[in-house]
Amino acid sequence: MQSLSIKMVPATRTGAGGRATPTTARARGRGRAKEIPCRLSLVVAPAAASSSSPSPSSGGNEPDAKEEKAAADYRGSFLSRSQTYALLKQQMAVAAKFEDYKEAARLRDSLRSFEEEEPVLRLRSLMRKAVDEERFEDAAKYRDELKIVAPHSLLKCSSDATTLGIRVQVRSVYIEGRSQPLKGQYFFAYRIRITNNSQRPVQLLRRHWIVTDANGRTENIWGVGVIGEQPVILPRTGFEYSSACPLSTPNGRMEGDFEMKHIDKVGSSTFNVAIAPFSLSIIGDDDDDAPL
Repeated sequence: MQSLSIKMVPATRTGAGGRATPTTARARGRGRAKEIPCRLSLVVAPAAASSSSPSPSSGGNEPDAKEEKAAADYRGSFLSRSQTYALLKQQMAVAAKFEDYKEAARLRDSLRSFEEEEPVLRLRSLMRKAVDEERFEDAAKYRDELKIVAPHSLLKCSSDATTLGIRVQVRSVYIEGRSQPLKGQYFFAYRIRITNNSQRPVQLLRRHWIVTDANGRTENIWGVGVIGEQPVILPRTGFEYSSACPLSTPNGRMEGDFEMKHIDKVGSSTFNVAIAPFSLSIIGDDDDDAPL
């Protein structure tokens, strides 16, 4: 566990289709928002039961109806198991906080057992091992199974993309202390670093986020600047900030873009800088301890 203080600032939102709504947390600067300490747990990604890859039906390339239903049932099981996993983690944290170490140890053992039996984690492990041993056909098979039953498990909780020399790096974390699994409320924070590797100064004007939950509900959110600022980023310098997103499911994804313009020439047109997709999830990927 580690501690993070953030200042919450409401986001501008447009569109519907899901209940996820990113909120903004100040990394620095001034604001009237109240400072809120958050306990972070660096964990992310999925859980589930078991599955097999789909095969083409006799009529063409569409998946067989029975296998399609089986995959849908599996995804439902995956979502339910993810909720169970989140609840176990929260209960263990509470037991440790109140020094009920016997109960904390019991819950820890339950979590370990869950992780050992979790098919998604097993498939991910098998895929990594197959790649290491250069068994690429096997690796492709495991990847295809994961794509069907738990597509978010293939997406890391970090992303890195460069557009016209502007690099955007993101890392997300699940915040247990602000989540309520029994109420279907999951809270994620993410840290963004923007680095100007170009030769021209730029200004960040607007942001656009696309948030998708585990049920496929998508919401578009637009806003002016970030954390109440429209920062100017000079060549070979960077800008960092923290933000947060509540979600109604224990995993999902975010992606989007920043609208920017060069400010060294009057009348410069704006351009979009990509924010590559990253996972919002509770179980963790292989790079949980990697710095942003």
